[in-house]
Amino acid sequence: MSGSTGPIILEGVYFDGQSSRDQPATLTVDGQTVTLSVAAGAGLGLPGTLPLVHRWPARLLGVEAPIPGVRRAVTLPGGGRFETRDDAGVSAWERASGRNRALSGVRALESRPWAALAALGVSLAALALFVIYGIPAVARQAAFATPRSVLATFDRETIDFLEEGEYFGPSKLSAARQTQLRTEFRKVAAWAGGGYPYRLLLRDGEAGGLNEMGANAFALPGGTVVMTDQLVELAKSDRELMGVLAHETGHVTGRHGLAGVYQALGLTLVTTVITGDIVSAGTFAAAVPAALLRGGYSRAAETQADEVSGAYMLKTYGTTRPLQTMLGRLEQDEEEAGDSSEDSGPSIFDLISTHPGTPERIAHLKRIEAEGKLTPKR
Repeated sequence: MSGSTGPIILEGVYFDGQSSRDQPATLTVDGQTVTLSVAAGAGLGLPGTLPLVHRWPARLLGVEAPIPGVRRAVTLPGGGRFETRDDAGVSAWERASGRNRALSGVRALESRPWAALAALGVSLAALALFVIYGIPAVARQAAFATPRSVLATFDRETIDFLEEGEYFGPSKLSAARQTQLRTEFRKVAAWAGGGYPYRLLLRDGEAGGLNEMGANAFALPGGTVVMTDQLVELAKSDRELMGVLAHETGHVTGRHGLAGVYQALGLTLVTTVITGDIVSAGTFAAAVPAALLRGGYSRAAETQADEVSGAYMLKTYGTTRPLQTMLGRLEQDEEEAGDSSEDSGPSIFDLISTHPGTPERIAHLKRIEAEGKLTPKR
């Protein structure tokens, strides 16, 4: 390697770039000049007219990144190559010339396993924070930036997905009853606002298909709210139903469903980057309806939607008790449905239920009523 202030001398072998044969050689780095000395042997010399000793400006040579257990390599003008096991000498050249500075940290980690483990831990922690906080934050921003025309497409494709999957069928409620419910819902929609083209779809959640939905209601991003006949039958009053529908409009104005879709797709993208498994845009598009159904809202989203519903009920009925009662009845109905179908596999209610933590939600509605006022977030 030579002295710390003098030329750096590297012993190794030379390849001419035309054959696999190597020749003993010395590479001398003296400031900005590099000299290659190749030992004569077996009639071999440098390619073309190069002499056995040749000099180049150092900037014309390349130093390849180190690979543990492999000789360090220097690429030469004309396609030649010099290799040496003097890693310390090459590293000294890199430090003196400022080459491969970005790789210095990597090499330090490779030579210190404990540092590599610490860096891995920091990377995993950063990834976890991004997944927990970063992706949801970006998903919320993307949800509110999505044009209304795209929301309408999401609604249409999701309804098509449900109909093709036989999750529900045409409503069996009388035309008069359907008209009555839609009239009441228009009042809820007018109060919710936001400029969404709200519409209420009434469907039979027990239409005889393999994926029956049962008693349920859910909102899609574009303002479509689906409610099943079974939920209508489960309710003891229209106030209970309107409380549920007002809650669903809260998910629409908060764009909770769409944010959930983007969050799920964001996680898929992160997985794709990590695993290298390429997913096409068509795969993402096909996954949107399923993501809308399986997304499940966060506690914060549920609280926000309950605040919207609570505000509507206080304004319209002076109490939140109808929704409290309906939530309790829904939970009981779900438990009974689970007991009666233990061997039938996951139900559609497991897939699209967006009402976790019923006791906490009821307690929150009671607090809303006790306070007597609420400013909903929209």
